[in-house]
Amino acid sequence: MVYLLNAPVLTAYGTYQFLGPISSFEARKRLDGQVVSSAIGHEGTASLLSKILERSVQMKRISVQLHPGDSALVFRLLERLPEGVILSTEELETIPYELGWLQLISQGNRSPHNNFEDMPRRGLK
Repeated sequence: MVYLLNAPVLTAYGTYQFLGPISSFEARKRLDGQVVSSAIGHEGTASLLSKILERSVQMKRISVQLHPGDSALVFRLLERLPEGVILSTEELETIPYELGWLQLISQGNRSPHNNFEDMPRRGLK
């Protein structure tokens, strides 16, 4: 599966490859013929990606869980926005951004302390 993300999120423990920046041409080429699921959570970003990729990108606030072999095209702003700011397409176009390609190569093993209840409690009362 290929996802569209607005940040390079590591959704599981494992080994990842993050390539980039890649051009919009390269992004379109990698998406061509693929089943793509959008996890772009803001309308402005979805609209800008629609222009960049020359295909419809829907806004969907969904959680993504990558599995080995899954990939994601990542839209990455190069400036940190103030908390709570939601930008329009036009505003996003004025901020430096890049595209990257994230792939989960292999799933990692969880730590033996795989939940909070089993973890040693140093200094916690």
